Amino acid sequence: RWFTHFYVVSVLWNGFLLIWLFQAEFLGVSLPSWIQHMHHALGRDSQSEDTGKYSSYYDHFSAFLVLLLLWLHSCRRLAECLWTSIFSNSVIHIVQYCFGLAYYMAVGSTVLCQVPTNIRNGKELSMQICWYHIVGVMMYIWASLHQHRCLVILANLRKSKSGKVVSLSHTVPSGDWFERVSCPHYFAELLIYVSMAVTLGFHNVTWWCVVMYVLFNQALAAVLCHEFYQKNFSSYPKHRKAFIPFVF
Repeated sequence: RWFTHFYVVSVLWNGFLLIWLFQAEFLGVSLPSWIQHMHHALGRDSQSEDTGKYSSYYDHFSAFLVLLLLWLHSCRRLAECLWTSIFSNSVIHIVQYCFGLAYYMAVGSTVLCQVPTNIRNGKELSMQICWYHIVGVMMYIWASLHQHRCLVILANLRKSKSGKVVSLSHTVPSGDWFERVSCPHYFAELLIYVSMAVTLGFHNVTWWCVVMYVLFNQALAAVLCHEFYQKNFSSYPKHRKAFIPFVF
């Protein structure tokens, strides 16, 4: 249940960054000096000098769109932690807790650092929308809907038909993507981050590194969960994979 703290931090911090980027994108306000210093420390200024002005417009809008999607994702997960999920009494390691707080601050800053600081917005919004923005957003919505459905299924396992919590024990879930994998909510999380990579135009190496981190992190958690199901439920479906349908 302390994962709720991660999403509170993410909603506040990434919302703050989103406001700054919105002002830079649509109101022509310069990014604050501390963001420009962060760009310089990461070598983003020298990178943007080699980038054509035309492509930089798309980098600017793509980063704004991804930061918006990341913030919306955090808002939804926070709402689910507060009003959907039924948590057991398990605990979290202090190292994992501290890392989680740092991660959700760093990931928004990573998006912001993809924005060229030497570009001023000069195009209409409709001229900045590209095909990969549409594909990325559609994929994001699709994955988010399935993740929410799977979390609702997990929560309902601990409720009676009237909606009252009757148990905190683990039982075998079924329905939606649970028919194919043990942890479809982890698989959906990976798809959400892939959708953001698509929204950035496929070519952003930095964000693909974030996707790789999410892949290994979620895959490890899925394998541990899958092994738990197999160990504790003798009738657990043999055809279910741990993480990726039909693959892994």
